Amino acid sequence: MKLIRFSVDRNALPTTPDGSPLVKHGVLEGDTVRETAPGGDTWPLAAVRLLPPCWPSKIVCVGRNYREHASELGNPVPAEPLIFLKPPSALLAAGDAIVYPALSARVDYEGELGVVIGRRARNVEPEKADAYIFGYTCVNDVTARDLQKKDGQWTRGKGFDTFCPVGPWIVPRDEVNLAQLSLRTFLNGELKQEASFTEMIFPVPEVIAYVTRFMTLEPGDLLATGTPSGVGPMLPGAVVRIEIDGIGALENPVAAE
Repeated sequence: MKLIRFSVDRNALPTTPDGSPLVKHGVLEGDTVRETAPGGDTWPLAAVRLLPPCWPSKIVCVGRNYREHASELGNPVPAEPLIFLKPPSALLAAGDAIVYPALSARVDYEGELGVVIGRRARNVEPEKADAYIFGYTCVNDVTARDLQKKDGQWTRGKGFDTFCPVGPWIVPRDEVNLAQLSLRTFLNGELKQEASFTEMIFPVPEVIAYVTRFMTLEPGDLLATGTPSGVGPMLPGAVVRIEIDGIGALENPVAAE
């Protein structure tokens, strides 16, 4: 099942919040979009605008969650999950352009698994964490690498508008077995990243348990679970594509500011 947020107004902003009358929720069935509201209509996929499939109150991200990625940037492997936040204003829909900011001289792709929270979560035990997951999606944790290093903290380098492409849909938790899935990232059609989710240092249940010890996760919140090795720069005119077996493919062009 492919769960989407969409608008029949092709000019709707890609970051239109859920409260907007422009936003509809639906299921993608082949090339047909079916609205899930009672009495909802159907549309051809080509007639709607896909929006980010969730509207989180916060985007919680895990840094250095794959050993080889920590090593490739010259960083130690963390002893516990390394957590940072992206603002919801960074959200970007599938197909829309990542804006390469004039403030940066190096912008990197980072393909990641996205976890969408299904109900309020606080002090969750790892063995119970799956019950709090609504579903899974694809995320690109776009990073202005030079600003990240310059600032010594990650807010600016990770937080530009358009720096969190997500989607194009959510696949429900019960339809996904992460232990059998892999992620691949392509830049202009060339494979750059490939890893199994079994390679995570901190698996998803451990991340949820860790985060909810100090932060309440709300329905719709998004966890970006870390990127494997192979990150690198992308330039205006490039196209980056993140594929996750059994979930989908997130593709975005890169455009100069």
